[in-house]
Amino acid sequence: MDHDTFNMGIRKYLKVVGVTSQREIERAVTEAMEAGKLKGNETLQARVVLTVEGIGLEHEIKGEIALE
Repeated sequence: MDHDTFNMGIRKYLKVVGVTSQREIERAVTEAMEAGKLKGNETLQARVVLTVEGIGLEHEIKGEIALE
């Protein structure tokens, strides 16, 4: 295994995950605000489940996203 290639592959994947996740959260919050489902002062509970097939990895990451 080439550790440099492996590390770069992980970084590239996580960059896509981060950018895509931020975009989707922003879109969903905007839609919820426009629909009156959110006031804009909430703290949202977030959860991501990371799954890597082939090695049996499943890891859950929980957190909060404050709107104000």
